[in-house]
Amino acid sequence: MALEIRGISKAFGRFPALKNVSLQAHDKEFLALLGPSGSGKTTLLRVLAGLETPDAGEVNFGGEDFLSLPVRKRRVGMVFQHYALFRHMTVAQNIAFGLSVRPRAERPSKEAVKARVSELLSLVQLDGLEKRFPTQLSGGQRQRVALARALAIEPRMLLLDEPFGALDAQVRRELRRWLRELHDRAGVTTVFVTHDQEEALDLADRVAILKDGELKQLGRPNEVYENPADPFVYDFLGAACRMPGVVHGGRLTVADWETKAPVGAPDGAVEVFFRPDEVTFAPSDGAGLAAEVRAIAARGPDVRIECLIEGRIVELEAHGPTLPPGVAPGLSLRIKPLRPKVYAGAA
Repeated sequence: MALEIRGISKAFGRFPALKNVSLQAHDKEFLALLGPSGSGKTTLLRVLAGLETPDAGEVNFGGEDFLSLPVRKRRVGMVFQHYALFRHMTVAQNIAFGLSVRPRAERPSKEAVKARVSELLSLVQLDGLEKRFPTQLSGGQRQRVALARALAIEPRMLLLDEPFGALDAQVRRELRRWLRELHDRAGVTTVFVTHDQEEALDLADRVAILKDGELKQLGRPNEVYENPADPFVYDFLGAACRMPGVVHGGRLTVADWETKAPVGAPDGAVEVFFRPDEVTFAPSDGAGLAAEVRAIAARGPDVRIECLIEGRIVELEAHGPTLPPGVAPGLSLRIKPLRPKVYAGAA
């Protein structure tokens, strides 16, 4: 493992921001720290950067005790959400900043700095913009400059704190693909903080999901999405429908629907989760949960169906061709979840 975090805890006054967090990242891996506000992901990133000192725990990176190293010797590049560019400096000067402030004995020559800036401008696709100032750039271009500045020092680790948070949705999607390509070309271990589930699942090699300062699950994007460790992870990673149920003798009962229980489902009262687009629709005399259609909203071929099931409103999704004809408000039908997940404890 390139990065090993063991038992990191950090409190701010009486508030525990991190509680005994342990995780690992492979060499040159893209690791996403994902969680809602207050989950501790940014605090953990700041510990790696040397901006916070943990109350307990260890960090080992590349065989070194990372916490014992001064910030300057950690060789980490950090990119913030709001760029943090120097407005009075040109693009080239911003990129070169980390090199130009090194002690004289470690500072590269002017020619070497110029060559490095030129190389990075090409890498982040900003050739020809080296003389512009940050105010003359778009938000996406400014974030590329911030990434180039972080890479200029040839970091061993790249830390990204919600770098796309200040950008609109379309620019975020465009930069998402570009960032993954940049990571692969730069060949550096990257730790990426985000609260955007889609962003984490699209970009990362592995995802660490945090809640209230605790690590809830660590795994590859498809692993955590398909096999969430608990109800929080299931609900956080995508739209979810939730119903109370009971498992007995290998059978799952939800309201008036009975089916085979998923493998490993615990006996007793359970919470049943399923994705709103992973259902089939059947006539009212068919198999599944009894439901009454309350409203339908179509957007192109995608249809959102609001149903009343067991006294609660449940929003389902369907692709036009998969929705049986005649489905309209007031219709009674049956809803059959295709891949329900079951967790202990009643809702």
